[in-house]
Amino acid sequence: MFNFCTDPSTLSDAAWLGCYLTTGKHMALYWSFGTVLLLLAITAPTALAFGFGGAAAARSRFLPLRWFGQAYIALVRGVPDIAFFLFFVIALDQAFEYLRHKIKCPDWDQPIRQGNDFVVCQAAKLPLGNAAQWVHETYGFFLAVLTFSIVFGAFAANVLYGAMRAVPHTQLETAEAYGMTPRQTFRRILVPQMWVYALPGLSNLWMVLIKATPLLFLLGVEDIVYWARELGGSKTPRFTDYPHGDWRMWYFFALLVFYLCFTRVSEIVLERLMIRLTHGQATMGGEAQRKANA
Repeated sequence: MFNFCTDPSTLSDAAWLGCYLTTGKHMALYWSFGTVLLLLAITAPTALAFGFGGAAAARSRFLPLRWFGQAYIALVRGVPDIAFFLFFVIALDQAFEYLRHKIKCPDWDQPIRQGNDFVVCQAAKLPLGNAAQWVHETYGFFLAVLTFSIVFGAFAANVLYGAMRAVPHTQLETAEAYGMTPRQTFRRILVPQMWVYALPGLSNLWMVLIKATPLLFLLGVEDIVYWARELGGSKTPRFTDYPHGDWRMWYFFALLVFYLCFTRVSEIVLERLMIRLTHGQATMGGEAQRKANA
């Protein structure tokens, strides 16, 4: 089958642009949008799970667990995101390799820390040196998801902890008066009602998470920022069949449009979810609905 893109110099401007936008690297750029969406789809519920666990621990009656929850919230929130991302991915990777090294190479007699180098046996490497490329990419993506989840889980924990404290205490006392155990009160009264108080803070956190996805390239993941910078830079005929000047402004403008549209859709969905949650609730939103329907 003849490919009319084989000689770009003979193409019209529109055909040249069409061929340019369908090169292999541009396909990688389009796939990277899916990478960002997949990251959000996995990280959001995972971070929420971390946050719920952190908030529950922070209000636990068991003192060591309460200290752990409060320390998790305070420490992670107190470290700049970029510094945490740059440090924690390396720390996680080395922690996983250290555990594998202890299991797979128990007879190793050399120090693991050799100056600035971290040296483990070949069997403990993650991923293995002979692993396929997709394994390396999946492992890097896994580390990115885990790092994002731990960071934003701490912020979610702070939001949920405040939401739990915002539920009227009289309702908890009423549940106890009806004979509910503390666990039943937590599960049946506190958790269902806290979401209406938590949603505004979680909505802001979702927006921050969306804006933080360009940090993926710091974690070694080839995301949309990486490809926009790679494709938008000046290209000469020596290195490509489609030479052009510095087009980074146009690529980053496309990213700007993408993020603005995505956040706008998120705002609409979150607003409708807030209306649904506040319906019939003794909150400002619920009271406004009651008056509007009166």
